Parts: sequence; C-alpha cells; structure tokens
Amino acid sequence: GELLLCEASTVYKYIQEDGSNRGTYGKLVCTNFKIAFLDDDSASDDNEPQFKNKIVGENDITLQCVDQIYGVYDEKKKLLTGQLRKYPEKLIIYCKDLRVFNFCLRYTKEEEVKRIVSGIVHHSQTPKLLKRLFLFSYASAAPNNTGERNQTVMFDTLEDWRDELERTKGNMKYKAVTTNEGYRVSEKLPLYFVVPICVSEESILKYEGRGIPIWCWSCHNGAALLKMSAFPKEQDDSTSQMQKAFLDGIYKTISKPPYELLKTDDLSSSLPSLQDIQTAYTRFKQLFLIDNSTDFWATDVKWFSLLESTNWLEIIRRVLKKAIEVAECLERQHTNVVLIEENATDLCCVISSLVQVMMDSYSRTKSGFQSLIQKEWVVGGHGFLDRCNHLHKSEKEEAPVFLLLLNCVWQLVQQYPPAFEFTETYLTVLSDSLYVPIFSTFFFNSQHQKDINTSGESLKTQSGPFRFLTVWDWSVQFDPKAQAFLNNPLYAEKPKPDKSQRKTARFKHQRQLSLPLTQTKSSTKKGFFREETDHLIKNILGKRIGKFINSSDEPPNSFREFYDSWHSKPVDYHGLLLPRIDGPEIKVWAQRYLRWIPEAQLHGGGTIATAAKILDLMEEVQSLQVKMDEEHSQAVSGDVHSVPLLRNSARLSSLFPFALLQRQSIKPALPTSTWKDLEDEDDLVKRDDEFVDLSSDMS
Repeated sequence: GELLLCEASTVYKYIQEDGSNRGTYGKLVCTNFKIAFLDDDSASDDNEPQFKNKIVGENDITLQCVDQIYGVYDEKKKLLTGQLRKYPEKLIIYCKDLRVFNFCLRYTKEEEVKRIVSGIVHHSQTPKLLKRLFLFSYASAAPNNTGERNQTVMFDTLEDWRDELERTKGNMKYKAVTTNEGYRVSEKLPLYFVVPICVSEESILKYEGRGIPIWCWSCHNGAALLKMSAFPKEQDDSTSQMQKAFLDGIYKTISKPPYELLKTDDLSSSLPSLQDIQTAYTRFKQLFLIDNSTDFWATDVKWFSLLESTNWLEIIRRVLKKAIEVAECLERQHTNVVLIEENATDLCCVISSLVQVMMDSYSRTKSGFQSLIQKEWVVGGHGFLDRCNHLHKSEKEEAPVFLLLLNCVWQLVQQYPPAFEFTETYLTVLSDSLYVPIFSTFFFNSQHQKDINTSGESLKTQSGPFRFLTVWDWSVQFDPKAQAFLNNPLYAEKPKPDKSQRKTARFKHQRQLSLPLTQTKSSTKKGFFREETDHLIKNILGKRIGKFINSSDEPPNSFREFYDSWHSKPVDYHGLLLPRIDGPEIKVWAQRYLRWIPEAQLHGGGTIATAAKILDLMEEVQSLQVKMDEEHSQAVSGDVHSVPLLRNSARLSSLFPFALLQRQSIKPALPTSTWKDLEDEDDLVKRDDEFVDLSSDMS
C-alpha cells in the first residue's frame, strides 16, 4: 500500500553535525508511509544491525514520527510549516523517537529541493483525515493479514471480561454488562465493561455512563479498583443536586461500612494537569534532541539544573506516589478506590495500570502487560489519536500520557529486574511503536471509532471490513533473534505451588538473584552519563526528600509507614512491588533518551551489554542441553541445532541495540585530554576482530 510521493537525488546526509561534514550521498524520498534516505553505499551487509526492525529501517522516519522540521538559511535555523517562499540549503528533521537527521541540499537540483521539502512538510505537518492514514492503505492492500491472538487478551468480547473477573475473583460483587451494545449508552465507552452487581441498566443509561463506577481490577482481599467519568463542573443548581443524589445512590452500592469501605480520588485535583505534563515533556525532550556535538558538550555543563527545570522526573515521582497511595488503600485498608477524572481515559489509565503492575504479578508478564494495555487503554478509550496528535488536528489535545506510563513502569523494571518477564528494550520498542501506522492499536480514540472505520470497504477487493494488525504480534517488526532482546532472561518465574516444602528454599534463591544486578559501583568514566545514570539526580533531589514525601493531602505518617515497612522486608517478586521514590531513585530512562547520542555511550558497558552476555550464556546452555538430550536418546548426533552465539560483548556499547558503533563520537573544538581518551576508545572499538580488554584502558 506504499506509494512514492516525491524524491530528490544527490542529497548529502551528515553522519554527525559537528563541522567535519562527514557523511554520505543518497536519495531522499517521501511516501505515504515514511520519509527515507536511500544510501548509495548501503549495499554492504557487514553493518547489518542485530536488532533490525523489519518495517522501519535505520534511515526511515514514519510520517507520524516526525516531530519538527527546521530549514537552515545562511546558518540560521527556521521552523518549517505550511507554504514556503524560500527553500533551505539544509534540512533538519527532529523525530518523536528522538533521532535527529541532518540533510544538505546544496548539491540537489533546485526543482527537486522544492518538491521534496514542500512534500515532506506537507505530508508530515499538515492536518490529515483519519482515512488518509497509512493504516488504511496498508490494511486494504494486505487484506489477508489475520493478526495472531498470541495470548494477549483483547477485551473486545464479553467472554474476555468474564474471564478477567474470574481470574481476579471479582465476580462475587461485579458483573460484565452488555448495556452498551450498539453504543447506545456512549460512544466513549467500550462495548462491554464491568460494573457493581447492584447497578441497574437504567442508571448506566441515565447520564451516558457518567457517574458510574467502572471496574478495573479486584485485589486478593476483595477490595476493588474502579474508575468513573465525572459530571461537568459548571452546572445549574437543580442539575447538580440531581447528580449529587444520583452519585450518593451509586456509592451506597459499593460502600457498606463496616464491611465495604470506599475512597474516591479526583485525579484532576491531586495530579498535574495534562497541560503540565505536555509542557514538562516538551522541555525534557529538548535535552536529547541534539543535532551537533558542540550543543551536547554545552548542555553537559548545566545538565542537572536543566534536568530539574523540566519537572518531568518530578511528575513521574508524583504519579508513582499516587499509585502507592492507592495500593495502600486496597492492600492494607481493604478499601475500594474510585479514581475520578473528566472522561476517565487519561490519568485514570495511568494510575489503574500502575497499581495493577505493582499489585498483580500477572501484569508483569509480557502477555499480562499487553492485556493490561488492551483493557485499560485501547478498549478503555484512551484517545491515542488526539493525545499523540497523529492527524495534526490540534496541539491543545496533545499530551504524552501513554509515554508517562511507560516511563513509570521503566522505573519499576530497573529497580526490580527479576520481577518482570519483559526488558527495558521491550518498553523502548513499545514506545517507538506508537508512531508506526500499520498497527491499529495506537491509532484510534475509542473502540467505537475503530469499529465504525473498520467496516469500510477495502480498496482492492471491495470485500468486507479492513483487517488491522495488532502491535502485540512482534514477529511483524522483529525476527526471533531480535525478539530475544524483549524477554528478560533473569525473570524469576513463579515457583510451582504443589511442592510446599521447597517453596521457602526457592524463594530465598530468588531473592539472591537481585544481588548481581544491583550496581554498587558507579562507572569509572568521568564526564557525561554514569553507568545506568546511577547518580543522575542525587545532587539535585537528595536534600528535598522530606518535603516531597509529605506533600500529599493524606496524613503523611500512614503513607510513610506503609512505604517504609514494605521496604524494610525482603522483596517477593510475585507479590506487591512498591517503587522507591525518594529523590535520587527516580532516574532518566537512559536507553530511550540517550540511544542516538554517540557522546553519551559507554563502550562495552551499560545494562544492555550485561543482558547480551547473559543471553549468550543462556544460548550456550541451551545448545549444550540439546547435545545432551541427543546423546541421551542415542540419536545420530551429526545434526545438532545449536543456536549461533549472538555477538562479542566487548564490541557493544550502551547504545546497542538501537544505534550501532559506526556513529563514533567526534572530537569537539576543545582539544583536551578527555577528548583524547574518547578517541582512543573509538580506536579500540574499530578493531572488530580481536577481543579487547576495555577495563585496563578505561581505568
């Protein structure tokens, strides 16, 4: 379904904008799916990345992934939008996955420059109709794509909801309803959802589903987490009196003291607004959209103050703190919690998902986490189309709410690696998939919007509905070898419950798993980023811990006591997990934000190098296991299918597996000994064939 819209030849792409003008010639093309640079000398397969995306290549930018486009006129940068009077000599494209592309157009024919620049600006920056998304071209050109269900529960049938109720033992007090079939209650609600057993159909219909607590999850002790769309604030007195009486009636169905308690939490007053979140993220991402070496070293000097002034890490901390408060109500106070928000489709999704990741070990498996995203976000009605501004309709609606969730989950993944079946690379790839318009998962505002647009005729066959792919079929983007990076080899699987004597011994062993992963020693390398950004924010936030923790409306001691008492006990990787949120514990998700910046890489270091070593080891163990099995069964052992080893970890850097080492760090204008050291490291990495001991060089 991909169509070429415009192209320009003899475009020069800078490898790194640093004044050295090193780069490569090629053709720049724009299609209805992506902007791509076709390299003249990309024929050689030596540089093939191990972790190759089958849909979006290294030099491809999907139209939805373009953030901003700048033109350079006489060395001055100017934002390009709409109609252009004059065409630039250089084009800089900033992407939402934080890549930066620099193209020089001086050697390109003037006609082609006009066509390609106006084409790229028009197709990636101007408002679009939903049906013009590549999603539809792809679905109609590939009508036989039946996305595999692969264990992810989609929550688009009544059966899925009933199974979830049974899994969490919530079916004693809650029921799945069909009231919204045909969307007769509301187009914002899913076809099927779960409400308290006593809530009648007429109550649900009365205010189009507003004021109805919708079930998210039930805790092992019977307390439930619910969410609710609030009534509009500005109403006349008689209406608001009626609504208040209606709400009192509804609350009585859940709150039956002393047996059943209820706490309501209005997230619009207790958490930052979407506007605040958008502003903070816009500031934060500027720190990583670096288009030249000089800028990088300039920001490095003021790094901590710049980071703090964005307020992004503080927002993550507040959201995690709110999730801990909700977990405390459910776990310790046995109280039902209703999260309230205008449409219950933004911060409600973030908090309810986080609470489930913290309290339900099923949500920490890959299929469980994917089912959770389906339940709370995709079917739950989060407006991906508006919040990601995929159609460039309105910047007012834009806010990185889903990215905020992934940032919060990442904090948990890096604090408790054995508790998660997936890796940080999985989360990074998931964040990139937000901008790949061949999956329907992140390209609709609601189930209703998807349903009415699915029934369209597909262009080629004129036969029946579009069949959209789901993002959860990872084989569409990655081959099996690359998918290995999405799974955590050190996941502490749940011990089998049948052998109760061995349970305690097994648990002790799991606890020890965390020891080698806890990094006590920070990297010896001075300069920009320490290993895993370990001491990233100690300097800024350390002194303010006391003030942070007590900033809630809750009596501070109850929260603090719950938090401290949990952290004083050994971690059960299959029980409740509480993130550490004191100042320095909230970190920057280095893999996502630093992966395209050569200056920030740790040669032969970083978490991914460790993970790659473990994968190598596991593959070796597996191939030995195969050999032993074959010998055991006296089979002919001439044909052993051992998995080839992945790589030599000494050649990896912390940018792996996203950016490869051919993007070296280039010497800045200041010739100091530090830059000299950096160059020496680069030389080491170039020696592909020999195993290099980096520790002696870096000490």
